Amino acid sequence: MTGRQPLLSLAVSPRTASQAPRRVRILGAGGTIAMAGTGGDGTSATPALDAEQLVAAIPGLEGRDDLEARTVVNVPSAHLTLSDILMICREARDAARRGMGVVVTHGTDALEETAMLCDVLHDAEAPIVFTGAIRPASAPGADGPANLLDAVSVAASPEAAGMGVLVVFGGEIHHARCARKTDTTSLTAFSSPQTGPVGRVTEGHPTLWSRLPRNPPLDPPDLDRRVLVVPSGAGDDGTLARAALETEPDGVVIGTLGAGHLAPEVMQLWADAAERIPVVAYCRPERGVVLTGTYGYAGSERDLRETGIIPAGFLSPQAARMKLLACVASGLSIDEVRWAFRQDDG
Repeated sequence: MTGRQPLLSLAVSPRTASQAPRRVRILGAGGTIAMAGTGGDGTSATPALDAEQLVAAIPGLEGRDDLEARTVVNVPSAHLTLSDILMICREARDAARRGMGVVVTHGTDALEETAMLCDVLHDAEAPIVFTGAIRPASAPGADGPANLLDAVSVAASPEAAGMGVLVVFGGEIHHARCARKTDTTSLTAFSSPQTGPVGRVTEGHPTLWSRLPRNPPLDPPDLDRRVLVVPSGAGDDGTLARAALETEPDGVVIGTLGAGHLAPEVMQLWADAAERIPVVAYCRPERGVVLTGTYGYAGSERDLRETGIIPAGFLSPQAARMKLLACVASGLSIDEVRWAFRQDDG
């Protein structure tokens, strides 16, 4: 694969109505969807339900013979280690390789990271769908059952074949590379600032109206690397950058202002580092990419693109970190990392 792919393609592959829905495997990875509170209002929630109990509690899923459920891990997503995340992604990918649609129930705190890594690993046609909940299972108006029902409908749908990894939440379908948790408590907690949702689930039926091109997959043996996220802000004098580099990271994801702008001395710090390790730059605005040549002042995007710093394209800092972790753990050179990120620099 060479050259730059379009960010979004409206040419959704046609599927015929005669295609049967896929069998679905539900993988439980903890989070609020699997929690219950000690009070009647659902407060003080802690892990309580495994994957089988989640399915058994939902009318419309309980008793279906086209579903199977397994608990991979049952912890808050803030407790997940990189090894846990890689294990979840591998199990989801392996099930998809066997032709099964996959649903991963996951905590929303770190759902973005696991879904992004899963998309980097995913190399099959069957869809992998992440979902979760904002309200614990014991809370009035718990949203987990509806989200899980919707996710199963997408994972089983023939129309979702070839879509890669998706996030289904609050009736919306997002691509994992674009999805961000943008609200702490809303039932539509996830959005895709760059592209908008790729579809919707209505009355249990998914409708997909756009798709992103797939990226070449990676298969890292582990994630035993250190990749840091280092933001920038007004008045940045490079103190944080220097402190981060003193830890000798394997790679760094750096924040830039506006459309790829930094204080000149900070730009030079990262440019020097980019000769030794991969340095990937994201833009602070949620909707934006590193420009090419609108500005020409010192520290502008033109200077950045003349260095070895690698633009992250439309990826969020957390998504860029997971992709860079997979790249360095797979043994990619700096030039190969640059090529891998060019797929998202649209």
